[in-house]
Amino acid sequence: MFALRQKIIKYLFFVVLLGLIVGFILINRGNSAGSLVVGFSVLVKVFVLMPIFLYHRWNGKKLKDYTLTKENFDKMRKYSKENKF
Repeated sequence: MFALRQKIIKYLFFVVLLGLIVGFILINRGNSAGSLVVGFSVLVKVFVLMPIFLYHRWNGKKLKDYTLTKENFDKMRKYSKENKF
């Protein structure tokens, strides 16, 4: 499943990148469809690619380890005092 998600993310990334390149080429040639292609590529990136990527990267990780809680502040203070930063 991990490899499949990775392949999907890579495929979508290259499709979005290709869409942006084609869109900007069309805009430079004066074609009004270029703006539509660029806009659609950005929408796919924001609403499809980014959520899949974020799910892929955060899957199985504890959010508590990455949030600033009192326990984590105490750990940082202790680490800071031990290493004299």
